[in-house]
Amino acid sequence: MRAVLVVNPKATTTSERSRDVLVRALRSEVDLSVRYTRRRGHAMALAREAAAEGVDLVVTLGGDGTVNEVVNGLMTAEPPPRGDAPMAERLPALATVPGGSTNVFARALGLPREWPEATSMILEGLRLGRSRTVGLGRADDRYFTFCAGFGLDAAVIHRVEQARRKGRVSTPTLYLRSIMNQYFLASDRRHPAITLERPGEAAEAELATVIIQNTAPWTYLGDREVNPNPAASFDLGLDVLALRQLRVASTTRTVTQFLSRQPDPRGRQVLRLHDTPEFTLLSSRPQAFQLDGDYLGEREKVRFTSVPAALRVIC
Repeated sequence: MRAVLVVNPKATTTSERSRDVLVRALRSEVDLSVRYTRRRGHAMALAREAAAEGVDLVVTLGGDGTVNEVVNGLMTAEPPPRGDAPMAERLPALATVPGGSTNVFARALGLPREWPEATSMILEGLRLGRSRTVGLGRADDRYFTFCAGFGLDAAVIHRVEQARRKGRVSTPTLYLRSIMNQYFLASDRRHPAITLERPGEAAEAELATVIIQNTAPWTYLGDREVNPNPAASFDLGLDVLALRQLRVASTTRTVTQFLSRQPDPRGRQVLRLHDTPEFTLLSSRPQAFQLDGDYLGEREKVRFTSVPAALRVIC
């Protein structure tokens, strides 16, 4: 089996020594080539090249941003033809070694949080031929693995990224402080500007912020799952939670609901959609936009679609 390991050398939870250990472990099972990312977006190009070369497996070592780039590289690649095989069978399989601060995608697949244990599970999966096919989400022309956000949560991620560029460490405390600052100091909470449109359905207007999930959980605070849409699944369409208002009382109640051990957010200010194949978000003013925890700027319109059975993963 031919494999490519795409390494983000800035991965926060690994060192050069641990990367060497990982490479030796993988080489015990596969014919491995190691390629390092040098800039943002480079992992996408490396994955696209690997698929065009006809390799069997692409392994990532990095956080969710690295995984997202690799997935987009694979999904936009032109792999060698394999008869009438569906695209998921023609593309290399994906294995994800957690190397970031949160690693939502890897953990949603059931992999351990720490990279040595996750590597052992991946190696076992390779030996046993164990894999699964997962669906993805797509926002306009970009794919995502576990979540997207339009509004408040994306603006919070932007704040966190700015703090990290200044040397701050990504911690639950940093996220909580960023949430409070964004909510109270930088959000227009009185004038909801977002409209959600679905084919054949009445539009849902005057939404304040929208969370989209391709699986559950949405994210983690340390070891604690955060689950606005607990029924979201890699095997179904997209799930949506939108807040109609960002009033202090109702927003606090909703956040408390999806932080609970049995989350089921409800209320007059909550809109939830389950297993949705496609929808479009429009806004009367630019909104912060994120995919898989990466801030991608501001948008006034984004079309979301579910892409079923898109990619094989080793887990």
